[in-house]
Amino acid sequence: MTRSVFWSVLFLSAFARSLPAEDRPDIVVADFEQETYGDWKATGEAFGPGPAAGTLPGQMQVDGFEGKRLVNSFAGGDGTVGTLTSPPFTIERKYLNFLIGGGAHYDTRIDLLVDGKVVQSASGPNDRPGGSERLEWRTWDVAALSGQKGVLRIVDEHRGGWGHVSVDQVVQSDRKRMAEPARWDIAVDKAYLWLPVQTGAPRQRMRFSVDGAVVREFEIELAQDRTDFHAFADVTAFRGKNLVIESQRRGDSPLPAIEQHDGLPAADALYQETLRPQFHFTSRRGWLNDPNGLVWKDGEYHLYYQHNPYGHGWGNMHWGHAVSPDLLRWKELPIGIYPQKFGDWAFSGSAVVDERNESGFGTKDKPPLVGAYTSTGRGECIVYSNDNGRTWTEYEGNPVVRHVGRDPRLLYHKGSKQWVMALYSEQDGKRWITFHTSPDLKSWTFASRIEGFFECPDLVELPVAGGSGETRWVLYGADGQYLAGAFDGKVFTPEGNDTRKQRVWHGNFYAAQTYSNTPDGRCIQIGWANGIVSPGMPFNQQMTIPVELSLRKTGEGIRLFAVPVRELKSLEEAPQQRAELRIEPDAPQTIDVGGTEMRVRTTVVGLPSQGELVIEVGGEKVVCSGKTAKLTVRDVTVDLPVRDSTFSLDILLDRRSIEVFVNDGEVAISRERASRPEGKTVRLSGTGGTTRIRSLDISRVRSVWAAESR
Repeated sequence: MTRSVFWSVLFLSAFARSLPAEDRPDIVVADFEQETYGDWKATGEAFGPGPAAGTLPGQMQVDGFEGKRLVNSFAGGDGTVGTLTSPPFTIERKYLNFLIGGGAHYDTRIDLLVDGKVVQSASGPNDRPGGSERLEWRTWDVAALSGQKGVLRIVDEHRGGWGHVSVDQVVQSDRKRMAEPARWDIAVDKAYLWLPVQTGAPRQRMRFSVDGAVVREFEIELAQDRTDFHAFADVTAFRGKNLVIESQRRGDSPLPAIEQHDGLPAADALYQETLRPQFHFTSRRGWLNDPNGLVWKDGEYHLYYQHNPYGHGWGNMHWGHAVSPDLLRWKELPIGIYPQKFGDWAFSGSAVVDERNESGFGTKDKPPLVGAYTSTGRGECIVYSNDNGRTWTEYEGNPVVRHVGRDPRLLYHKGSKQWVMALYSEQDGKRWITFHTSPDLKSWTFASRIEGFFECPDLVELPVAGGSGETRWVLYGADGQYLAGAFDGKVFTPEGNDTRKQRVWHGNFYAAQTYSNTPDGRCIQIGWANGIVSPGMPFNQQMTIPVELSLRKTGEGIRLFAVPVRELKSLEEAPQQRAELRIEPDAPQTIDVGGTEMRVRTTVVGLPSQGELVIEVGGEKVVCSGKTAKLTVRDVTVDLPVRDSTFSLDILLDRRSIEVFVNDGEVAISRERASRPEGKTVRLSGTGGTTRIRSLDISRVRSVWAAESR
C-alpha cells in the first residue's frame, strides 16, 4: 500500500467513526448474490452447492428476499440437513439486521457466535401446515459486542415439516430494519371493519384483542402506497367493546385507514365486477379453494369452503359459508369456522346430519349437523351445530384422530350401522386413504387403509344405471381419479381387485366433494376449479358447476358420469335451435347469442375422418378431431368417445371458465378462459369434409347474483 493510500484509508476510517450513528453507512456482511457460498463453509446437503435462485422444487413460493439469490435449505426437501458457517467478521454497528423465513423450530435457525458461544439466535415463523415462505426482517442489538469478532452459523437439523430455513441480506447498521408494531384502538359500534389490501404487498401479521385476549390473528397484505380493495372483518360479536389492533409497520409509511361500517365494502358493485363469474360460485372477498361440509338440511344446500377472507392469495384458512335453495343462487353468510389461533388453521373437512342424534349433540326431534375438519395445530376435530350451520361448537374431546394427514370425510354406512371417517394420511413416504369407524361420531377406531390417493377423499355409494338394483361404492382423491368397488364399512375392495384408477374430470378441477343428505337421493358434486384466477379482482378462484354423478355400464366396465345439475336450465334464456346442419370447409357459420355467458348443446353425427370441427364459444375454441379422435379445449386434450359415429357436447361458458361435458358426462373438462368475457357469438367451422350436426341448442345464461345475495 502506498503512503497516500494508507493515509486516505486511515482518514476515512476515522471519519466514519466520528459520524453520528444515524449517518454511518451500513456494512453488508453477506447478500448471497453469487452462485457459490465463497468463504462460507457448508456441511450436509440441505444448503445445496450455493445460494438458491428463489423457490426450490416442491416448495411454496418464496418471496421477501432481496436481489436474485438467498440461502434456502430446502435443497432436496425437508428431509435434508446441514449447516452453513460464515468467516469471522468484526462487529462495528449497533444492530445486525437480516431477512429470515422457514421453520420456527430450534433446529432451523441462524446463530451469532462470539468466542465460540451462541449469543443470539433466531428461527423462521412456521411450525405447522399453512404459513408462508416469506422472509421478514429480524434485528439483533449487538451494541455491547462492538469491536469483537463474530461468526454466523445457519442451521438446518430438522427433517420434518417446515424443516428448512431461509436467510438473506445480513447487514450491520445503526438502524433497525425489523418492523415496528402499529396499533389501533377502536371502540366497536358497527358490524364490519374495512381493511385496505394491496395485492402483492408484504404480508404482515395482524392481531385483534379484546380485554387482553387475542380474538383474531391473521396475515394480510396491508396497503402501503395504494389500496386495491377492502377486505372486511365481521366484528359484530365485539360491539360495545374496545378492540385493540396490532400489526407490523413498514418503514416510515403512514398507518393505513381502518374504517368501521355497517355495510360491506363496494356493496353497489358486488357480484358485478368485470371478471365475476355469473353462474359459478365465488366468494364476496378473498381467496377460496376446496369445497367443505357439503350437506343439505331444511331446504338449504350448504357450501362451506377453504377461505382466506383477507387477501387475493391462499392463506389464513377459515371455512367460508354460503347457502342456496337450488345449488346456483347462493347467499353468503358469516364465516362458518374460524381458526382457533394463528397457525392452527381450519383445513378441509365435511358435514353430515346426525338423524338419530347418536352424537348426543342435539335431540331426536332436532338432529344436529356434525362436521369434521383438520385443525393444523391439533389434528382431526369434530364440531356440531344446532342452528342450521350458522355457528359451530367444538367437541370438548378434540382432536378425535391424530395422524400425519388431513381432510376428514364423514358418512354413515347403513350396512354396518356405523359412522365412517375417510382420511388422507401419509406414512413412510406413502400416501393413503385410511378408514376409521365410530358409533357416535366422537370415538374413532382405525379400520383399514388403501394406498395411492392424495388429499381430500370422498366415498359414496351409487346405484348402477339399468334398474338391476346393483350398487357400487366410488372412492376418489383430490385429483378426481376414482375406483369403483365394494365397501363393507371398514375395507374398500376395488371392482375385480383392479386398482387402475379412472377419471371423469380433466383440467382445472380439484378436491371435489359430494353432498350428504340430499332430499331427492341425487349424488351432487362440487369441485374447486383450481387455477382459474381473477387478476385485479377483490376475489380469487371459483367452484365448478354442480354436477350429478351416476354409474353406468360401458364396454370398458362400470364408469362414473357427471352432468350439470338440472337446476341450471332455470337460468337459460333466449333459446335458439338448429337442426340438420352441414358445416362445409371454408364456410363457417356464426350465430349471435346476445350475451357473454352461454350454454351450447350439440349432437354431431358425422365428423370427417381426416378433418376436424371447431366450435368457438365466445371466442373459446373446442376442437373435435376426426383424424386423432381427440377433443381439445385450450391445452387440455382428451380422447373423444364416439359411439356409432355420434357424440354430444354440452358447453358452459362463464366469464372466467369454459366447461365441456361429452356424451352426457362420460368426459368432463373444466378450463380457465384464454380471452376476456367479450365474445357473444358461437362460430362453427370445419376441415377435411362435411361435418353433419343433428342438433344445436344455444341459450344465454342469466346471472345468479340477485340483489338479495349481497
